[in-house]
Amino acid sequence: MARVPYLTEADLEPDNRDLLARNINLYRALVHSPNTARQFGALGMHIRYEMTLDPRLRELAILQVGYMARAPYEYAHHIEIGRRVGVTDDDVRAIATESAGGTSALPLLDRTVLLAARELSAAPALNDDTYTTLSEHLDNEMLVDLITSIAFYCGVVRVLGALQIDVEDDCLHYLEEFPFAPE
Repeated sequence: MARVPYLTEADLEPDNRDLLARNINLYRALVHSPNTARQFGALGMHIRYEMTLDPRLRELAILQVGYMARAPYEYAHHIEIGRRVGVTDDDVRAIATESAGGTSALPLLDRTVLLAARELSAAPALNDDTYTTLSEHLDNEMLVDLITSIAFYCGVVRVLGALQIDVEDDCLHYLEEFPFAPE
């Protein structure tokens, strides 16, 4: 149960109703602070639609952040979003393998993106070797896009957890298909 009520368009001033264009629980909670919701959403949409980073790599990084934080909302939603940009079921399963210290069949760049997301989920800096490998495959704009995406979603999972945002019923099946590893 969320710690703040989920608002609807009827609860908002007319000039803030656009904030619920995506009527999902996260936004329905964030609109308690319309200006914060607007800026939060703007950066999220920039990451999703305007960055030069390959969308599949972006989603792998976001999924890894969600997996590391054991954030069901983030993880479930981004399995769905990831599938739209080419993330396969094997890719999602590879996140569990890589997180457990194994080596998946993913290409080196994909595995390094996952490693970067794990490192930045745990600490505020990347290992030099991780950065070097990324820089051999991505230009500087893509590197900044990747690191910004990971950092933003490290924050998102904290908002989700602190406010205890519920996963919508239509996304729950992703958590059954791709459960978190037991702790």
